[in-house]
Amino acid sequence: MSASYISSEAHVELIFIALLARGHLLLEGVPGVAKTTLAHSVAVVCGCPMKRVQFTPDLLPADVVGGGVYHPERQRFEVHKGPIFTHVLLADELNRAPAKTQAALLEAMQEAQVTLEGEAHPLPQPFFTIATQNPQEQVGVYELPEAQLDRFALKLTLGYPSEGEELKMLERHHSARPSLSPQLNPETLTQLQGLAERVFVHPEVSAYLVRMTRATRNDPRVALGASPRASLALLKLCKARALLRGRDFVSPDDVRALAPHALAHRLYVHDEHELSGLTSQRILRELCERLPYHGPETPTVG
Repeated sequence: MSASYISSEAHVELIFIALLARGHLLLEGVPGVAKTTLAHSVAVVCGCPMKRVQFTPDLLPADVVGGGVYHPERQRFEVHKGPIFTHVLLADELNRAPAKTQAALLEAMQEAQVTLEGEAHPLPQPFFTIATQNPQEQVGVYELPEAQLDRFALKLTLGYPSEGEELKMLERHHSARPSLSPQLNPETLTQLQGLAERVFVHPEVSAYLVRMTRATRNDPRVALGASPRASLALLKLCKARALLRGRDFVSPDDVRALAPHALAHRLYVHDEHELSGLTSQRILRELCERLPYHGPETPTVG
């Protein structure tokens, strides 16, 4: 299956925006929509090694991050690094593991390091976590807590392909499958991440972004709004989007385009509104339409 049948071009752009922003990605979708294939394709194109961890109810934190292993012949413990020590980590079906194992990712996703036997071990750079979950399963799953969700820069939902795309997928199954080849490498990605950090942000754009996140906290329909960490994540994502689109400045359109993807999974809608069909995505779309921006539309340096 080729990447064109996994998600739209917009989804592919969003994935690379998260990567350049040093963020992490949560992919949600029912089984069979190629979430794993998408993660593997991203790793191949980026020229980065990928390790996959299948999260299950009996998975232990040490199975992910590693730990001390006793060697009788040397009569001492030695640190054994787990699969998290890679450039691209696929945390498959993350919500199938209990909270203690999910929490093993928190330090790695936030600080790009893992503490083993009291010693901090930096992770390879760049480090990019792609976690997947099935939104339909209710049995044997553990809902991701707020602290875990807040570590994901973006959450994308992969739906079914269109009828035409699915037909093309069947036709190509009997022919030679298109192969992907590395277009980047870890060193180049790290340089691009550095370039994204230097993209200019006009004070009015920063103020507009903060008004957006603060509006989620003041909306009476929202039980829990976006955190200050969400503001910082959205800013980094906007910088990465500007870089990908060939600009050295962030525009208000970057904020409006990314806010629903960067903030929706961080909001908790009051039960009575959620039962009536109101979603966090809809609230954010309304905020993007309603909140005014007072600065220049092309806020370049100087």
